[in-house]
Amino acid sequence: MKPTATSLQKYFVPFQQLRRQPTIVVDSTGLGAALTLAHWRGAATPLALRDDTSAGSVLRALHQPETPGLEAAAVTANHFDIDGFVGVWALLNPALARRHEQLLRLVATLGDFREINWANPLADHALQLVCWLNAEEKARFYEPFGAPARRRREDEASAEKFNWFLPRFAELLTNPEAGRAMWEPAYERVKQAVAILHSSATAVRRYPEIGLTVVRTPEPLPYYALFSPSIGTDMVLSLYDGQRYEFEYKYTTWIDLESRATLPRLPLDALAARLNQLEKTPRRWTFDGITDTGPLLRLSGKALTKPQRYADPDQRPIHPSSIVPEQLEAEVVAFFQTGYAGIAPKRYWTWAEIRAAGR
Repeated sequence: MKPTATSLQKYFVPFQQLRRQPTIVVDSTGLGAALTLAHWRGAATPLALRDDTSAGSVLRALHQPETPGLEAAAVTANHFDIDGFVGVWALLNPALARRHEQLLRLVATLGDFREINWANPLADHALQLVCWLNAEEKARFYEPFGAPARRRREDEASAEKFNWFLPRFAELLTNPEAGRAMWEPAYERVKQAVAILHSSATAVRRYPEIGLTVVRTPEPLPYYALFSPSIGTDMVLSLYDGQRYEFEYKYTTWIDLESRATLPRLPLDALAARLNQLEKTPRRWTFDGITDTGPLLRLSGKALTKPQRYADPDQRPIHPSSIVPEQLEAEVVAFFQTGYAGIAPKRYWTWAEIRAAGR
């Protein structure tokens, strides 16, 4: 019997070795890839394999073993994150990946988009796996986006993470208790935040026509809790007690989302200028560019590093504003209602189209 593309044993190679042999590229793009399985905007992922997450594209490929390029034995990625890791691991462990497909999809989505439906019976297991991956990564290596601060390139340094996690993940997938000591602190922190989110202390409002979720809650929360009510939308405005606020574009509009149409990111300079007209404190409203993976609009203090911006909101300072929450929410909603007038949601925006929409 001729071996299939998914039955051949695959192995991980560092990204720099991409062209030394036929290689499948996951959650990345690279010249010379035998097959690309990535949700990055404009990535050469085959149409039939497109998915919201890169791991989702891998899982689709495992059901289509005749996919050209899937016969390549080498697998790589140019960075380490949960979605990319799950995709690489699934290619190396196809039978186990297919058996746990729904759980792996939840893990990849929670890792990349910070969103999950807590009513899903697999949600707690997914959170445990994500918390274990995050905790071990920080304890043994460096935090996400932390390679440059150590004068290292992510595509080189991340190979050490893959080599450590790849042989260990299966045990946690089938027996999460084996990693409880590592995942439990973060897991409990998120579950406590979810309880606050679901309590009368928190109010959630959705503006589906502009893709905005507003979360009003006493204190900043971890992303895995904060973003859970935002499923199906692409922007989150967080209103905390003490007139502290953050607005964020979710990662769902940095990638090519497959499951639904989206609106393009709009530049935030005009919104920041309006808020600065209203702001009476000495601080100024500042924002990140639309091509950042998760642009923030917030009242400035000391400039945040990329690792700080990627970290949870309760891990960074959020400064009080003079603007009352009702007015801030009204200004944000009005800005996007005006900006999106005449723009229809669609799939597969190019960056050129996104920039043109914001002019």
